[in-house]
Amino acid sequence: MAENEMIAPVQEVLDKLRPFLLRDGGDCELVDVEDGIVKLRLLGACGSCPSSTITLKAGIERALVEEVPGIVEVEQVF
Repeated sequence: MAENEMIAPVQEVLDKLRPFLLRDGGDCELVDVEDGIVKLRLLGACGSCPSSTITLKAGIERALVEEVPGIVEVEQVF
């Protein structure tokens, strides 16, 4: 799947996860998809939360790798 074709399915997965982030006062913004790496900006409470790495890797990255072919990693950008 080409990178520009990955943006819509990545956004769909993020939209499914968004209610969980919002419940804790946070959110995320898709910045880019490059070489199978999703670049996200964590917003609100998620941006400064000590558990944000766990949320990013165990939650968001896991869902994206499982549901979107070609995604290999998620990185936080600031």
